[in-house]
Amino acid sequence: MVDHYNRTIDYMRISVTDRCNLRCQYCMPEDIPSIPHEEILSFEEILHICRLAADLGIQKFKITGGEPFVRKGCLDFISELKKVPGVSQVTVTTNGVLLAEYMPQLREIHPDGINISLDTLRADTFHHITQRPYLPQVMEGILACVESGIKTKINSVLLRGVNDHEFFDLVNLAKEYPVDVRFIEIMPIGSGQQYEGYSRQELITLLEERYPNGVRVSEIRGNGPADYIHFPDFKGCIGFIDAIHGKFCNSCNRVRLTADGILKLCLYYQNGIDLKHMVRTGEPDDQIRKAMEQAILKKPAEHQFHMDAREGAKEMRRMSQIGG
Repeated sequence: MVDHYNRTIDYMRISVTDRCNLRCQYCMPEDIPSIPHEEILSFEEILHICRLAADLGIQKFKITGGEPFVRKGCLDFISELKKVPGVSQVTVTTNGVLLAEYMPQLREIHPDGINISLDTLRADTFHHITQRPYLPQVMEGILACVESGIKTKINSVLLRGVNDHEFFDLVNLAKEYPVDVRFIEIMPIGSGQQYEGYSRQELITLLEERYPNGVRVSEIRGNGPADYIHFPDFKGCIGFIDAIHGKFCNSCNRVRLTADGILKLCLYYQNGIDLKHMVRTGEPDDQIRKAMEQAILKKPAEHQFHMDAREGAKEMRRMSQIGG
């Protein structure tokens, strides 16, 4: 599937729930209301949409939330999605709290990769950011994932004055374990607007002062826009995703399906098409597929986070409500 800007759109991020067992301050503070259960797509409805998306050439799927593993039946859904004709890759992003508990089943399903969100290695800072005391469970989950042989990545959001003093501690995870550690720039959505993050270049400058022999990695290590550097004696790589300072819209290959069934074409814009309504009212598959195709063709050229929000255009929901 190629859009009007000649970008190949072959990747869909699917939020299976807006609920989470953490309350990260920049993503999902305590006061966020949950979407009513009846408004959430069933797994059967998501699979239906994924089959139609695969017909259009979307072959890579990322399962997200909220926290995907808090939804009962998520593991069975991942297993079924991997069987859909045309699907080449199914990966998961999780906060890691339930990962060790579910690892026996995940070993059987063997997703193509698991990304684990981890912003700190200190219990007090973890509790400050997430409002929960689950750092031991997350670390157990990371080790279980590494030992399983499933491709493992760690996603870290570095926030000024909150966890930035742990930058090299997080970097060293890629030295000690065969994991890629990616530093993701905070997105100015919802509560994320209250924090200041770091650009890729700022972090690369810090890294090169301590590790001067890094080599830029040319191989593709995932579906997203991360750029990677490998350092001697490191078992993994360090990656950077900065959608604001390092805008990569010209190579964007993704769309998003929210938990309540909206096909979002760009994280910035609030508009999208209501696939849930089409599925639940019995629209023929050809019509749904055509609506998806026409929407993707009109995918915006770029986000506008660097500009003042245009009234009615910018997405006003929080990241957990969209799909992390």
